[in-house]
Amino acid sequence: MLAIILHNIPEGIITFMVTGINLNLGIKLVIAISLHNIPEGISIAIPLFYATKKKLKTFLMVLISGLSEILGAILSYLFLSKFMNNFLIGNIFSLIAGIMINISLTEILPETFKYQENKYLYLGFSLGVIIMIISHFIL
Repeated sequence: MLAIILHNIPEGIITFMVTGINLNLGIKLVIAISLHNIPEGISIAIPLFYATKKKLKTFLMVLISGLSEILGAILSYLFLSKFMNNFLIGNIFSLIAGIMINISLTEILPETFKYQENKYLYLGFSLGVIIMIISHFIL
């Protein structure tokens, strides 16, 4: 849970910064982050619930994790808002893109072969790419 909280704070920062410069892009980013927060919440909730058997505690921990993005936005407003510009956002996005492509191709995709080695893994990867391309044109 702590790792996801630390992961969510920068998401809040970049979401705030991008939305302040380009509202349309900010809305797209909020939708994308919201969708990927669903499995993040599940990854916290299921193990925590089975470990504690406490629904309220599980709910509160998932809520705290999600609200950490708001903390990132507040920190961004307080300390970074005066530095927001297109140059900074462009460089941050290119850095994030490089990191995510590297993680996807060198960590996540090879890890899937430890569980099952068949053609459907490539189908799932390809489907994910296609969904993202389609969403680019819809949003």
